[in-house]
Amino acid sequence: MWKKLLSFFKYNDWYLIINALLLMIFSLVALYSLQINVAQPNYTFFNRQLIFVLAGLVIFFFSSAVNFKVWSDYYKILFGSSIVLLLIVLVIGVRIRGTSGWLEFLGQTFQPAELVKIVLIIWLAKFFTLKSKHPHLIRDILVSAVFSGILIGLILLQPDFGSAMILAFTWLGMVLLLPIKRRFLIGLLAVILIFGAIFWLFVFQTYQKDRLLTFIHPQSDPLGSGYNVQQAIVAIGSGRLIGRGLGLGSQSQLNFLPEQQTDFIFAVIAEELGLVGAGLVLILFLSLILRVYYNAKETADHFGHYFGLGAVILLLVQIFVNLGMNLGIAPVTGITLPLISYGGSSLFSVLIILGIINSLHIRNRKFLFTSNRTSEPHLDI
Repeated sequence: MWKKLLSFFKYNDWYLIINALLLMIFSLVALYSLQINVAQPNYTFFNRQLIFVLAGLVIFFFSSAVNFKVWSDYYKILFGSSIVLLLIVLVIGVRIRGTSGWLEFLGQTFQPAELVKIVLIIWLAKFFTLKSKHPHLIRDILVSAVFSGILIGLILLQPDFGSAMILAFTWLGMVLLLPIKRRFLIGLLAVILIFGAIFWLFVFQTYQKDRLLTFIHPQSDPLGSGYNVQQAIVAIGSGRLIGRGLGLGSQSQLNFLPEQQTDFIFAVIAEELGLVGAGLVLILFLSLILRVYYNAKETADHFGHYFGLGAVILLLVQIFVNLGMNLGIAPVTGITLPLISYGGSSLFSVLIILGIINSLHIRNRKFLFTSNRTSEPHLDI
């Protein structure tokens, strides 16, 4: 037993693990700093996030210990379970900020949409793996769009535009990895634009339209829909090179900056730690993305390859959208910053994804070190 445990830890991707840990430390530092200079400090967010981090590490290593191929064996069950969960949310979901996207269990809430992000990557990775043997490109893309659209549609009904957008971009990113002809790509983008117009006219709520219009011109309503963006930009700009110091950010400490612990936690880091701290966070994210991509590229397993690339796309989109919200270059959609924003659902989902990537790394390393055969040819994109 001890030999197996030692072997397990030996083959872990410690580069990936340390990278994720450093990002979670930034999260805890930012949450703690928000209460340093408060007359009556309340460390609830910090304490809960610390528990989430510890629980998340257990989930991460459990996901790492499970052979990543197991997820592909149950892709149909996972997809069906996701539909059931999303339907339950629509019926008995807890409404927070106008969205019925949470389920309550034992006094705790969790967001099924975060788990659905993992399931979509698993389903698409398995689907494209199966279809790679007998490809019918246009039909396969349409089928993947229908199944992905079911999940996206159910999330839009909550309504949760942010999560739906992340799922849509994840699907689109994975489709673009396929050998698509230019004329079909142009047609696909045209269809997406048509559906976008339909959703704008008949699906989007007024506040969602306001957020998109604010993204285009945030100064149009600085005290209303543009307030969050304006305060985030001010906070980031006031941090300058080395920041105002932990607990000394005027925007965050005086509560001018809304949703400090979730949507705009990057603005808190930039204000208090300046360009140096914010730059370090960006370097850690870049390093994390490159490491996930490296593991996806190095494996000879088709499912693992597609899953890894899907994970890269999901993380890139989520990071870009959240940072864009903070910098005023993307609409405010309630998307959290992976591993940094407060919240258990988001943190657990990212750590499950990274755990599966670590499992991919472990099995690949075991193959290289224990097999007498030459390594199988690696996939490339």
